[in-house]
Amino acid sequence: MLEFIKIILTPEFLFSVIRVMTPILFAALACMVFIKGGIDPIGIEGIMLLASMAGPVGGYYTNSVIGGILAAILISLLASLLFGYVTLKLKSIEILAGIALNTLASGLTIFIIYYVAGNKGSTQSLTSKVAPIIELKIIKNIPYIGKILSGHNILTYLGIILVFVLYYILYRTPLGLRIRSVGENSAAAESVGINVLKYKYITLIMAGTIAGLGGAYMSMGYVSFFSRGMIAGRGFIGMAAEAMGRGNPYGIFLSSALFGIADSLATQLQMLDFPSQLIQTIPYIITILGISIYSYRHKKVRKVI
Repeated sequence: MLEFIKIILTPEFLFSVIRVMTPILFAALACMVFIKGGIDPIGIEGIMLLASMAGPVGGYYTNSVIGGILAAILISLLASLLFGYVTLKLKSIEILAGIALNTLASGLTIFIIYYVAGNKGSTQSLTSKVAPIIELKIIKNIPYIGKILSGHNILTYLGIILVFVLYYILYRTPLGLRIRSVGENSAAAESVGINVLKYKYITLIMAGTIAGLGGAYMSMGYVSFFSRGMIAGRGFIGMAAEAMGRGNPYGIFLSSALFGIADSLATQLQMLDFPSQLIQTIPYIITILGISIYSYRHKKVRKVI
């Protein structure tokens, strides 16, 4: 037990928590924006998967990190807008459209990497770019703290900055007020002259961009290549993190950190000879428990009201 406590208190473990929570944070922030604009985020898994494929492929063809990240954002925007067109214009049921998007992404990514790299499993045969690691000179030399906070991928720091940026946009600007109004009561928003369709598409663009950054991180930061199905449920875990954070960027950051701890803990427990099958379920057990607790508390609040 002492050995276990020593492991989780090491700066290396806490460093890994930040690294592991990054894609979940991007997914959760994207889900938050979707929900604030009144759009179901069920397609987040497929959007991130497409972006994670586009990153290395775009980086390979442009021979540029920026080119790869822009390719990831572009394809995630297209996927997000496609979802919006199908649900907002064609009036499809959002849940079914989201499931279709996730299924499409699963097959389309395999087809594209086979066409580009000649391999159905990954893009390891392509020489792709990786987003750079950033050393924070001011923090780097601080004992203990420096080892935790410095030396992360640039997209990790961008994700943390987005927490504050999105809070400001959503709660301190007219744009954020209109997005939230449309999401909470579109009929009331329309009655005061707000173009509901316009702000829903703005929501799709914002959320798609954030999801694209999360997908790019997976294949250009977390690892240096794309592999089939590499999002591995992180989009859905992001939905859970959004719910646990109660739709607030700061709460979402904390809930994403909790899932990061669970994931890192699973990795560390493998070193202590715990059954691997049990260890792999830890992040998903935490997801179920978190959503259950949130739902129970939300139900109690509704009864009081």
